Amino acid sequence: MAYEMTVGLLVHDREKYSQYRAEIAPLLEAAGAGFRYDFEVARTLRSEAGTDINRLFVLAFPDRSSKERFFVDSRYAEIRARLFAKAVEATTVIAEYAT
Repeated sequence: MAYEMTVGLLVHDREKYSQYRAEIAPLLEAAGAGFRYDFEVARTLRSEAGTDINRLFVLAFPDRSSKERFFVDSRYAEIRARLFAKAVEATTVIAEYAT
């Protein structure tokens, strides 16, 4: 069963975030995963997390275990530490669900 995440971010360095996305693309492809939807958001009207969101996306994996393996992969962790941590101020996982 496919597994998806809806995630909101507060990106403060668009260039580094774009580089992060480009570098994780081959890892996502190898995992059979990808972005189904991707939005830049102009304004946050309500956020239970208490942070603004200026990027929103749905990330799809073949199943939950594929998602879990992706996020613990050492190659992903290195890219995340080098780029994501410097580009993103806040992350809000809005929902995770099987489809």
